[in-house]
Amino acid sequence: MVLPTQETISIEFKSDKKCLPDEVILDSVVALANTDGGHFYLGVENDGTPTGVHKSHRDVTRLAAYLANNTVPPIATRVNVHFDESDRLQVIEIEVPRSTTVEATAQGKILRRRLKQDGTPETVPMYPYEIATRLSALDKLDYSALPAMGACLEDLDPNEIARLREIVAGATYSDKTLLELDDDQLLNALRLISDEDGEYVPNVAGLLLLGKPRVLESVMPTYGVAFQVLTGTTTRVNREIVHPILHAVQEIDALFEAWNPEREYFQGFFRTSVPEFDRRAFREAIVNAFGHRDYSRLGRVLVQVTDEGMTISNPGGFIEGVTIDNLLTVEPHGRNPRLMAALKRIGLAESTGRGVDRIFEGSLLFGRPLPDWSESSTTRVRLFIARSAPDEMFMNLLEEERQRTGVTPSLRQMMILDTLKRLRRCSAQELSDLLPMSVPVVKSVVEQLVEAGIVEAVGSNRNREYILSSRVYAMESGAAAHTLQADIDAIRYEELIVKLAQRQGSVANRDVVEMLHVGSKDAYRLLKNLVDSGRLTLQGKGAGARYRIAGSETSTGERS
Repeated sequence: MVLPTQETISIEFKSDKKCLPDEVILDSVVALANTDGGHFYLGVENDGTPTGVHKSHRDVTRLAAYLANNTVPPIATRVNVHFDESDRLQVIEIEVPRSTTVEATAQGKILRRRLKQDGTPETVPMYPYEIATRLSALDKLDYSALPAMGACLEDLDPNEIARLREIVAGATYSDKTLLELDDDQLLNALRLISDEDGEYVPNVAGLLLLGKPRVLESVMPTYGVAFQVLTGTTTRVNREIVHPILHAVQEIDALFEAWNPEREYFQGFFRTSVPEFDRRAFREAIVNAFGHRDYSRLGRVLVQVTDEGMTISNPGGFIEGVTIDNLLTVEPHGRNPRLMAALKRIGLAESTGRGVDRIFEGSLLFGRPLPDWSESSTTRVRLFIARSAPDEMFMNLLEEERQRTGVTPSLRQMMILDTLKRLRRCSAQELSDLLPMSVPVVKSVVEQLVEAGIVEAVGSNRNREYILSSRVYAMESGAAAHTLQADIDAIRYEELIVKLAQRQGSVANRDVVEMLHVGSKDAYRLLKNLVDSGRLTLQGKGAGARYRIAGSETSTGERS
């Protein structure tokens, strides 16, 4: 019987020495289902010691039926029995699936799991605002489409409606037909008002976009925005913004511009100004923070500029099905569809729903570090964009391709080029492991780059690897850079062979082929170089030849 050693957010232990009440088991199962699902172990102490189940709980069929009949909607658990080595001590494991809705006990109790300050888990009630958060995260509720309770049409600011029209008129991809409508028709077209018992009232999306500040503060106390600039430990700017989203975006833009200096670079004969942070990526990140935040949860959208870079964060974790690993590939969907639909028609948000692509592109176009969401949690999404000087060689490479083909390289092409720039040499499998692309997709994209002469293929079949071409290195420091890289690889390979010989006592040609993914002839050449330089000695001939560290053994195989 192999059991987990400690409780986590998805693992719970309960002692059954005194016959645990069925209601306690039921509460724990509901809490697990309302969180991430998991495993409930009956007959295990809090420290992970198995002590066995009470005889009244040994009928697993009855236990599974009880759980299904006393949960709403019914939770389909799987109940397993574990025995110790003596086959006498019995532990019950209840596998609980992650619910796609909000679960309750038949008595109406709604619970969830959470971590306490000391990191240990506990079961607690789920409060009404958390139910809305849960349904929103599961894509079962559009919070932004709900009527803004206590608000009326007079609470929408005419100045903000005028601002909306100005944004539509100036945005490249906005729906210009909106400008032909009067105010009432405009609000209806954007679905920012709802019909409640024959009377139109603003919904949450309408109030967030166009509401008067005093009304936002009273009706939407969860709404908040802040812009901060820190230099070292000194606070240079700390601005709380009380205006609705459209006004707030413009105010943040103005504040941000003052802290986004430009540098000038030459691309060929032309001088190019490059901002510290890409403006389009910044705008998309800001709009995403407003559009996808959890408005049922207290908190604020925070933009913070520091010496290290820029952080944009918002309350509410990633919505169900979205993770850091699949941000670029998951089907676009958000927490507030009504709000995001309006932002797209106005022209503020990416109309295809691929705003994350634009954020990545904003870094890749200048050869900078990729955007980082690694500090996000279940309660907050946090995007960090590092300060970094542009990579002139990479910029020149992209510009040359743009001039040659008439289009900028695709996001996938830029990601592969960026990875090869950083790691120098990768196989298709290694690129797939590092990037959100399958091996077939990687091979298709990278072979396009080979045909374009930007990437070179080294080896064949399983040993095929890719490096940036000599033409690319020539942009940086002439063809010598490419030759230098080849020399570096050769030196690195020889060091790896010597270390392997030291570890194993000897190496054969096939060991080098397997370790370095090179052909047999290349492996022989590397080994011969090491013999010629006196670092290895050859023993044996043909298929049985072995190479040992020079001086470690005599020619007869005895220790010297």
